[in-house]
Amino acid sequence: MRSYTFFERFSRAFHDYPSLSKLIVVSTVSGGGLIAYSEANPADDGVQAVAPPEAGLRKKKVVVLGTGWAGTSFLKNLNHPSYDVQVISPRNYFAFTPLLPSVTCGTVEARSIVEPVRNIVRKKNVDVCFWEAECFKIDEENKKVYCRSNQNSNLNGKKEFSVDYDYLVIAMGARSNTFNTPGVEENCHFLKEVEDAQRIRRTVIDSFEKASLPNLTDEEKNKMLHFVIVGGGPTGVEFAAELHDYVNEDLVNLYPAVKDSVKITLLEAADHILNMFDKRITAFAEDKFQRDGIDVKLGSMVVKVTDKDISTKVRGNGETSSIPYGMVVWSTGIGPHPIIKDFMKQVGQTNRRALATDEWLRVEGCDSIYALGDCATVNQRKVMEDIAAIFSKADKDNSGTLTVKEFEEVIKDICERYPQVELYLKNKKMSGIVDLLKEAKRDVAKEAIELNIEEFKSALSEVDSQMKNLPATAQVAAQQGTYLAKCFNRMEDCEKIPEGPLRFRGSGRHRFQPFRYRHLGQFAPLGGEQTAAQLPGDWISIGHSSQWLWYSVYASKQVSWRTRALVVSDWMRRFIFGRDSSRI
Repeated sequence: MRSYTFFERFSRAFHDYPSLSKLIVVSTVSGGGLIAYSEANPADDGVQAVAPPEAGLRKKKVVVLGTGWAGTSFLKNLNHPSYDVQVISPRNYFAFTPLLPSVTCGTVEARSIVEPVRNIVRKKNVDVCFWEAECFKIDEENKKVYCRSNQNSNLNGKKEFSVDYDYLVIAMGARSNTFNTPGVEENCHFLKEVEDAQRIRRTVIDSFEKASLPNLTDEEKNKMLHFVIVGGGPTGVEFAAELHDYVNEDLVNLYPAVKDSVKITLLEAADHILNMFDKRITAFAEDKFQRDGIDVKLGSMVVKVTDKDISTKVRGNGETSSIPYGMVVWSTGIGPHPIIKDFMKQVGQTNRRALATDEWLRVEGCDSIYALGDCATVNQRKVMEDIAAIFSKADKDNSGTLTVKEFEEVIKDICERYPQVELYLKNKKMSGIVDLLKEAKRDVAKEAIELNIEEFKSALSEVDSQMKNLPATAQVAAQQGTYLAKCFNRMEDCEKIPEGPLRFRGSGRHRFQPFRYRHLGQFAPLGGEQTAAQLPGDWISIGHSSQWLWYSVYASKQVSWRTRALVVSDWMRRFIFGRDSSRI
């Protein structure tokens, strides 16, 4: 009894006081050490707890659509007791999507990368309830969302309901973009959800089982075991690498009669795979795939997919060819959900690929609706749109000219409001704003520099060229969720004392600092226990050491200690016993 009581108390301490479990060291079977430091603490978010609202005050109702990276990050960091939070999502769990390629081949089990939403939203001072349903309409005018339960039984026909909100947080993610290519929806696998990964895993095993049947010709075997991946981005490349390792390390030993019939083809419409990575990583990945026998076809655009073959057109000469296949995985980018398209029409954003928000993640034209993650894009305001207002705000003596001293007084606010200014100075290797102004006034001493409006425009004319859209990655979505939650936590205080930059087209200051994405690096697993890492500061690492860094980072970023333990144990199991090839 004493032993049981000790472990029971130990377990309860981990649940009730997550701050006790900040660091875990896992010894791996291969003899190396894996240190996983967690920032996925559901209670300790670095923000001081706030006293509950006074009795009688109505809590603001916050509706969150989606439980992906953005929505979950928002829920984990929201801790102000003045909100009544209602979470609506068609799935009752959060999935660690960067490990989906590992799930397709049994390196990691599906259950190891998911965490129930209700485990995540258990709060002490925030009221959160979850409903498993799908939102099918957003009524911005009446502040309602209309939802439909995805439970098909025992509802007496009452599947649809509406929910009022004071603030709406749209974090619904995106779906795979087929670019209206004929046959893709009907014949291709996608890799966006856990169910997709499980379906791919079953199809791979089925392909080997069918190819092992007697009385099949070599041509039929070659077709069944030809795996085609469309898209040379991180997901497509990682899946190709995982599949290659799965086949050559595990399946060839179980299906020796058909091992010579296996072929993996990667189709990419651009000139290189992993275009968003450094050229050194791109070149290494292409060379490694060539050595591993993965057929990388660059400049190949898919024009049609049937149930038997996939038709491609070579960019440049327009030559077309038809490739028989056993399985196709489509990984070519993302597009908006139908409900997001309908809402974009409602708010006048019909010509966009995603919901446009301002720098505070608020949907343009909507005061109480926020959008984050893959369903949205931040529409960074251009300096040249506000150049006259900036000049007027800086020219305090209304002299019609701007001195260095006057400009230095507002440069901090300019860089906060328009981050492209700071990026431009960095890329041009300028030490400060004085260097930028001296370009407009050459051969003039610093103290004597005075710019009129036209010279000021000329000095900043190229700044907006540094603007780039944020990538649709889990890293961006997680940071946006954390940022928005902290804004909500400080909403009341910042209404009284704004903390943002100057309003150049108005008086006073903005309530909050704008959202700023901080790039922490990216990984590209290439198979064979080799990973390419591109970290801030132009730091590039390729090889086995980067693989251990990948293990450590991905373990630390799990949303709970339960999933962290499961993922690490799956990796250890794979090292000892190999990947499982059972079809369940």
